[in-house]
Amino acid sequence: MASQTDAVRATYRMARPGPLATLKGTVRDVLSRRRLIQYLVRADLKKHGSDTLLGNVWWILDPLLTMLVYVILIAIILRSNREAYPLFIFCAILPWKWFSSTIGAAVTGITTRELIIKQVNFPKIVLPIAITAGGVVSFAFGLVPLLAMLVFIYPSHVSGWLLALPIVAAVQFVLTLALSILASALTVFYRDIGNLAGHLLRLWFYLSPALYGTDQLDKIAKENPSLFSIYELNPFAAIFESYRNLIYYGQAPTWNLLGLVLLESLVLLVVAVLVFRRLEPSFAKIL
Repeated sequence: MASQTDAVRATYRMARPGPLATLKGTVRDVLSRRRLIQYLVRADLKKHGSDTLLGNVWWILDPLLTMLVYVILIAIILRSNREAYPLFIFCAILPWKWFSSTIGAAVTGITTRELIIKQVNFPKIVLPIAITAGGVVSFAFGLVPLLAMLVFIYPSHVSGWLLALPIVAAVQFVLTLALSILASALTVFYRDIGNLAGHLLRLWFYLSPALYGTDQLDKIAKENPSLFSIYELNPFAAIFESYRNLIYYGQAPTWNLLGLVLLESLVLLVVAVLVFRRLEPSFAKIL
């Protein structure tokens, strides 16, 4: 009996691919399902556009309305004297809207598709990938009011460094994709993640230099060194500052910090893919 059990375990270990084979297989699966991903992205965009009266225009209005709330709170009520403050915070609000809305959708990206997962055999990892790809479209729509603000309200902030925006966006995309894949898989087994996600994202936003700049952190660093240490580990500290350098200050992004975030995001992406593919066979049973 013991020998039979050992033989079964050995066969299972041989059948299960290793990390490198899993990554290669995932790349092949994603490339072979390109049309499915495109269809899912178009269907999701069409659905969100048809659910409201203004449709896709909300992708432009939403970050503007969020910016207006913070401008009233900080620039008017708290009387911040920072020059061009609406542009200053829009540099952070726009990418954060992209990130938070994508993660929010990815958290339920698997659990809300129970029927198709049980009835159709396909690599489930295309679901969070399609959600993340769709988020890029909403970010692109958000660039419309940003460019309008630069051209018509703050022309002095226009510079050639705006052409480097896709580089920073690419780094954010890798980070967002990694967290989307990981969150979508774990939520199948731990549904509380869906309830916690909104609160954690809100806390993450306020711990990031979105409403304030790094130049305001000297006092925090002296009085709360432990809190400042957490800030330094925050990838959005580098991402927000890089966007702000390109858009608001008209200078180069923080290349070293941005490169570090990219490296960490790539490692996280590998881990997320391995975790997802390991858990994927159990999705239909749990759902």
